[in-house]
Order: sequence, then structure tokens, then C-alpha cells
Amino acid sequence: MEYQEALIEAKEKLNQLMNDPTYKPMRRSDLKFLLQITDEKEELFDAALNGLIADGKIELSKRGKYMAATSVMIPGTFIANKKGFGFVSVEGESEDFFIPPGDTADAFHGDKVLITPLNRQKTGGRREAKIVRIVERTYSKIVGTYEKQNGFGFVIPDNKKIADDIYVAASDSMGAMTGHKVVCDLTSYGGGGKSPEGKITEILGHINDPKTDILSVVRAYDIPVEYPAEVMKDLDRIPDEVDPADIEGRTDFRSLTTVTIDGEDAKDLDDAITLSKEGDLYTLGVHIADVSHYVTEHSPLDKEALKRGTSCYLIDSVIPMIPHKLSNGICSLNHDVDRLTLSCVMTIDAKGKVVDHTISEGVINVNERMSYTDVQKILDRSDEAVLARYKDLVSFFDLMKELSGVIRAARVKRGSIDFDMPETKIIVDEQGKPIEIKPYPRNTATNIIEDFMLMANETVAEDFFWQEIPFEYRVHEHPDPEKIDSLRFFLNNFGVFTKPSRDEVHPKELQKILSAIEGESYEPLISRMLLRSMKQARYSTECIGHFGLSCKYYCHFTSPIRRYPDLQIHRIIKENLRGTLDSKRLAHYKQILPGVADDNSLKERRAEEAEREVIKLKQIEFMSEHVGEIFPGVVSGLTSNFIFVELENTVEGAISVADMTDDIYVFREEEYAMTGTRTGRRFSLGDRVTIQVAACDKLQKRIDFSLADDMM
Repeated sequence: MEYQEALIEAKEKLNQLMNDPTYKPMRRSDLKFLLQITDEKEELFDAALNGLIADGKIELSKRGKYMAATSVMIPGTFIANKKGFGFVSVEGESEDFFIPPGDTADAFHGDKVLITPLNRQKTGGRREAKIVRIVERTYSKIVGTYEKQNGFGFVIPDNKKIADDIYVAASDSMGAMTGHKVVCDLTSYGGGGKSPEGKITEILGHINDPKTDILSVVRAYDIPVEYPAEVMKDLDRIPDEVDPADIEGRTDFRSLTTVTIDGEDAKDLDDAITLSKEGDLYTLGVHIADVSHYVTEHSPLDKEALKRGTSCYLIDSVIPMIPHKLSNGICSLNHDVDRLTLSCVMTIDAKGKVVDHTISEGVINVNERMSYTDVQKILDRSDEAVLARYKDLVSFFDLMKELSGVIRAARVKRGSIDFDMPETKIIVDEQGKPIEIKPYPRNTATNIIEDFMLMANETVAEDFFWQEIPFEYRVHEHPDPEKIDSLRFFLNNFGVFTKPSRDEVHPKELQKILSAIEGESYEPLISRMLLRSMKQARYSTECIGHFGLSCKYYCHFTSPIRRYPDLQIHRIIKENLRGTLDSKRLAHYKQILPGVADDNSLKERRAEEAEREVIKLKQIEFMSEHVGEIFPGVVSGLTSNFIFVELENTVEGAISVADMTDDIYVFREEEYAMTGTRTGRRFSLGDRVTIQVAACDKLQKRIDFSLADDMM
């Protein structure tokens, strides 16, 4: 019996025993004797006990005896606030529980806790609860900035949700000076009025050093950088070039015109395209690097890839999921070399519908390694030198554009939501100092690849759904109706009116909103608000559809170099193709996939949060060189205390209302506007303003603006 199955069975037996009316609370040793737990099963026994405590099903008395929980206990995650209170988020609950200052049990931010609801509600209707037990401490290390005092010091956590600074004795400081970024091991979590305590174990550099901020984010999120020795040794078995023996039995696509299209600086090329047209039918081949051929299940490389979950892209560098020998070498679909693939070849009609498809193990040889920039120049006919260089491929790219338009039109027709918002592009020098920040908008070339990848992902997902094979899907649930209703009310301020629906909102409704605000100054800002009102996509073994794409079947198939879910399903697909997916293997995947999917989702969130934080820090560093300078911007948000302004380079900062001395300004939520009580001056979302950069603070992660003098 597999360990997880045995654990579930053990927990069920223990739970039944303790809920038996004849059961009397007993110590661990007595319980072990009663159940005749042998030494080899002791680890499983302890895991079952601890699991039931974490689930709030049983509790341990002050005398050390185990018994069924005497009150309702709900597991959740504590979210601290510097003012002493906090919240606990509970999986499956749309609203957090409020935890009053005296009921936190000295929990630390991020701790896994058990709460019991209180028979009262906080003003405003939020439910209250108290923490009855800390199940698991989330943080054992804190990354922050050291501040030296006489005979001791404090570490100010980078994570602003951590309410307390960490006390460090002089003997535990490693000689750190004020301004050093450090890693601090927690030795005490504080409580009872005492600060948490810690010991510095690593000095990362000074806060003003350009590359220290990235390193501190990597440490804070516990993202693995170096590969263990056994992983590097595992690379010895992998060749630098494709072994001719590995090509046997594969579909040979090497005679077809094949291209990759990526950014200029990309080195991990995991998708290539073939395309032809006969009559009204297109034949699109999406060929994906066969990473699973080299990263085999349970190998050191596989275990490390699962641990990382995804590659992490931090401005000018990448922390890869798999080592560079694979990601930039044998697995990368480089130009003019044979490469192994898992290929999805689709026949698509003039309405953008896949009428036939095949999935096979293949071998390709890429004719050209193209960049988005050059493909766009070809499509626009804007660069004679580029057109001359790729003259034999011009019609090929024109056909790509044609098919992309067909696919995109079909997707829009069914209700797919397209958030066309520019990303932030930060350019740094050799020292890691940001020298330019600008929007990175999409173009036709990037749309082409996106459309082709989405089509392949949908096709593969639908295929395996109907085969009823255990699989890992990419799902996106419907948004909460309350959030959509709030958004509808907010949009009324901008003359955008939508009909309230009693049923679940359809993607087409949100698509109509985006169409209604197209071209307006506040379009990107409302688009962001619309995006935030939706749930986050995640990985799941249940195929419940993808709301944002308005499709029933979706998975991640196209990026196994940088995403573990893609690598995971490649193994399943290949076993299915080879006829080795027998009952034992099906049971294996059915058992492991739920845990793998959940872990993949968590690792994806970790990478996204780290990437966002690095962008914010680099924006602060860049704008610190422009304090006192004046820039045009657009009002991007409003609260009772701040007016947020986004600049043309995508940097956002805040104007403190307290610093606006020409009038007394009041935020009117029903109008979503800031209005002067005397002058009637009004600021609302999308208004164009001119600001002056007032201050930049890396420690507080803030960029402060003030209205330029000519506006006051």
C-alpha cells in the first residue's frame, strides 16, 4: 500500500476510535500500545496524529492526552497586522475571520493555525474568531535590513506583513552594520509583549548595492539557486547531442519548414512551429521540447524540478527549473540541430475549429531561430534588410498571421477575455543597476505564438479528458458574484453600465466591458481592476474549464523546460502513446497528481510574487535617480489618504492627500473621486496629472509623488 493511502487509513481509524463513546483520553504511549503500533509503523502513526491535530479533528490536553476535539476548530493561515490584530484565511471561505488583539495566541504572520469562531461579529459584519493553537510555524528564517543599536540590533523584515522587528544580540549579529541586508534565523517568536529574537546567519550585502535586492528576494522566498551535487552528477548521463537511436520510431518532421519565435535574449527555446495550407484547411504543428526524455521520473533531476516547480525570471537573469545543460542545450530547440519533441499537429478549418489532430513523439530540425522583432518587421514590411534576409519565409509568416487571425476571431466569438496590458520592461547595466524602464507591449508576432500555444493546450486537454486518463489541467474558476457586482457599481462612475445577472457571470460580459472602455485613458487601469476581480488560475486534476479563455478544456503542454506541470503531463501522454499506461500506472498517477497539482500552483505563486517584488524594487531604485524631476502621469487609484499615479514608463507612486495643502480633500467612494471641499478640484481614475518625484524608500518599498507646482 502506498504511503499516502496508508496515512489516510490510519487517520480514519484514529478519528473513529477517539469519537467512540467508550474511548477515554490517553497518552501517546498508551494509544500506541492499544493499537499495537510496531516500530516500523511508528512514523506513520505520528504523522496521522499530527495530521488530525492540524485538521482540528483531535486535540492534546494539558496533561498530554489525545481526545476528540471538544469545540469546533477550523484550520487556516494567519495574516498579521502591525496594530496587533490579524485575520485568518480559510480554504474554501470567501471571507477571512477577524482575530482581535487578545486572541492571536502570539501567532506569527503566515503560521498555520486552528481557530474557533466567536459568537460575535466585528462592526461591518466580518466574522470573529480566536486562535486556539499554532499548528505549524511558516517562517524559520527572515530576510530584512539590519539596524544597529548600542549592544544589540534589529532586523526589519522585508515582508511588511510581518508585524514585529526581530531583536538580535550583538554576539549574534555577525558584525552586520546598519543598512546590511541579512538572513536571520528565528530563535524565538516572541509573545507576551516581547519581540521575536533571531541570529544572523548570512550578510547579503548593503541595501544600496544594485544586486543585493534581487538576492534578498530570492532568499526571502526560499527559491533554490544552486543545484545539489547529485543533480549535477545526474547530468553526466545526458548527451550533448541527440542520439540517433533515440530517433527510431518517432515521427520525422525534419523535412518541414520549422521556426522558433522568441525574444532576442531567450536561450531556452521549447516550442517550434510548422504550418501549411491546402484549400480551406490549415495544418499547424506545435512541436514541444521532449524534456521528459531526459528528465526521467524519480531521477535527481526530476525531484529537483518538482521542488522548484517553475523557472523564475528576475529582470536580467533566470533561476531555471532544470540546469542550463538541458534548458539551453539538448532540450532547447536550437537552430540547425536535431531535437526530440512531443508534437501536436492540428488540422484547422476556416472558422478556427480543430477538425482533426495527432499527438506523437517527433524529431525536428529548426530552419530559423526568429525573434518577435524581426517577425514583426516582416509582417509590417518595415525593414528591407530583414525582408531580404528572410525572403524565402515571408509567405510563411504571412500564413502564420492569417491563421492567428482566424484562431483569435473564433476565441473572441466564444467570449475569451483578452487583457491587452503592457508589461514592464526593465533594462539594467552590468552591475544590475536599472538604466531604463518602459512598457513592453504585445505585437502581432507575440499574438501569433500565443494563439498557436493556446490552441495546442486546448487540443491536448480535450483529448485526454475524453480518454478519462488521470491528468493535470489548468483551470480558472468563475469569479465571485459579489466582486463582479462591486465592479459593476464602480463602472457606473465611468458611464459603463452592465446588466446584473442572477446566474454565473459569462466571460462575454467582461469582454463587453473591455470593449466599452477601449481607447479611454482609464482603460488599462480598469482592465487591471477587472483582472483583480477574477480568481487566480491554478492546476487541478479536475477539468472544470477556464473562465478567462471561455473554454471547457485547458492544460499547460507547451513549456516543459520552465514549468513542471507541462513536464508531468508529457510523461502521461508518452506512456499513453507507447501503450504502457496500465492499471498500475493509472493508479499511480491518480494518487500523485492532486498533490503535484497543488504544489505546482504554490510554486507558481512563489515565483510570481518574487518577480513582482524585484520589479518594484528596481522601479524604486530607478526613480531614486529622478527625485525632484517632473513627469506626466495618469491617476491609477484612490483611497481616503492617497492618490496613486502611474507614469508612462509603468512606474506607480502615491501622492499623500495630507501633503495637498491648497485645499481639504475628501474621498467620495460612491463617485470614486477625490474632491476639494473649498475649490471643488476633483481627481478621478484616468485623469491626467503632472507629478514631481518627492522620495523613494527601498526599505518601505514606496515611491512618493507630489503634484507639480504648476498644478497647485
